[in-house]
Amino acid sequence: METKGPTIEEDICDTDSTVGTNCGKRKHEETDQAARHGRGKKRKRGGKQLRPGERYVPPPQKRNPGVSFSQEHFAETSYYFEGGLRKVHPYYFDFKTYCKGRWVGKTLLDVFKSEFRAESLDYYNEAAKEGRIKLNETPVDDLNITLKNNDFLRNTVHRHEPPVSGQPMEILVDDGEVVVVDKPGSLPVHPCGRYRHNTVIFILGKEKGLSGLHTVHRLDRLTSGVLLFARTLEVSQKLDEMVRERQLEKEYVCRVEGEFPEGEVVCEEPILVVSFRVGLCRVDPKGKESRTVFQRLSYNGRSSVVRCLPLTGRTHQIRVHLQFLGFPILNDPIYGSSAWGPNRAKGGLVGMSDEELLEALIEEHRLKESLHLLDLPDEEVSGKQGLKTECKVGAQEHHDQITVLESSGGACGDSSCKVPLGEVKAEGSQGLHKSTSAVESEGEMNGAQRENNSISDEAARTAKSNSFVRDNLCGECKIVRPDPKEKDLVMYLHALRYKGADFEYSTRLPDWAKEDWLQD
Repeated sequence: METKGPTIEEDICDTDSTVGTNCGKRKHEETDQAARHGRGKKRKRGGKQLRPGERYVPPPQKRNPGVSFSQEHFAETSYYFEGGLRKVHPYYFDFKTYCKGRWVGKTLLDVFKSEFRAESLDYYNEAAKEGRIKLNETPVDDLNITLKNNDFLRNTVHRHEPPVSGQPMEILVDDGEVVVVDKPGSLPVHPCGRYRHNTVIFILGKEKGLSGLHTVHRLDRLTSGVLLFARTLEVSQKLDEMVRERQLEKEYVCRVEGEFPEGEVVCEEPILVVSFRVGLCRVDPKGKESRTVFQRLSYNGRSSVVRCLPLTGRTHQIRVHLQFLGFPILNDPIYGSSAWGPNRAKGGLVGMSDEELLEALIEEHRLKESLHLLDLPDEEVSGKQGLKTECKVGAQEHHDQITVLESSGGACGDSSCKVPLGEVKAEGSQGLHKSTSAVESEGEMNGAQRENNSISDEAARTAKSNSFVRDNLCGECKIVRPDPKEKDLVMYLHALRYKGADFEYSTRLPDWAKEDWLQD
């Protein structure tokens, strides 16, 4: 994610045509302040003296390639339950990154103007005045500062997360080697986009004390069912090898539109990713080899329950293959959309470019006031940037049906792109938000679950207001968003079984997959 210059070892020797070869370690005696203002001794960088007024940039720090979350991260904020939803109290959060190659030579203002357009320049200027934007850990008071290679940027934002299902997450197995859970729909597996605490990883850490888990496979946010984690690196590597060798059998169930054919149906159409940022795929000869086996389990006169065996592991494989066959999942917000055309890409016939398809999909959900189902970056939702623009960080997804409580001075700096800027691991600003500890959160949540969310809405709102910290720069704090409906929190696709040579993990059938389920 970052663009780094040469390592310290590589930069010890630097040949200068004027002074010859000068080999030696970096000198750190001068203070950063003196170096920034060109006062005192000239700081040498690999033998090269800084020009008067030239800004010194510290060498990049060695970074831990692994991602591990601890109690420090879990305690950034706490949960509360309201109307059957799990919600997160807003909290302060630091996005961090090294200067990207394309930023070198540009001013910080230029970068904000071109790449972080979900916020106004007034917002960034105000954030700088309040010390929320730092360069090499020094508050920036002038956004016209020119960026250099290895510059380290920290941006403190007031973060709001979307609510998710309040359904408890059941642990199916925890034997010291693996942890297997029954994931509710609407929960991302790991922190991404606007979701951090409302993810499987954080809920397991905060509620169950399970951390340092290794992801073996992932499920889409709206997909429910069996989710497997390895406890140790050794077990993770063993399971990864089984995945590569296709020694693991995954079984899903789904409910599709119409009467699915009886007997075994095999789809071997290659799948191409149209947009990594949006997670949009389609059948295309240039795509990757894919194979899924389907079998109808029941038909109620309007829709069919289908057993799915994906023999390869492509993104959205089951959903794309069912769309190709003409039987999209009943409530699939992407592949069941009419934006694909009258036949909804049956047989792979789309009849439009990828850009036109993406635009049509966004417009359809805009009219239905359901843009939140697409998990789109704010720039693409709001139309501030073209559809081809790279996903930016610090953007905030603006859903429809919003009520402005006060005059907004600028939107809150949430991340709504698929990968957060900087490391996934980031520090919360504890001095700015009085966090409930992970132990207190666990007790609060378990109590709420034992009572089956019997706490009244009035009491829940009181608990929220007592813990809510309003931020003067945060536009999200000035907005009331409608809660998602139950139908928006789940897609009729469920991971039913995960099977290996010497193990098998499975869940109960969801209600919508049973023969006596009544369809609205």
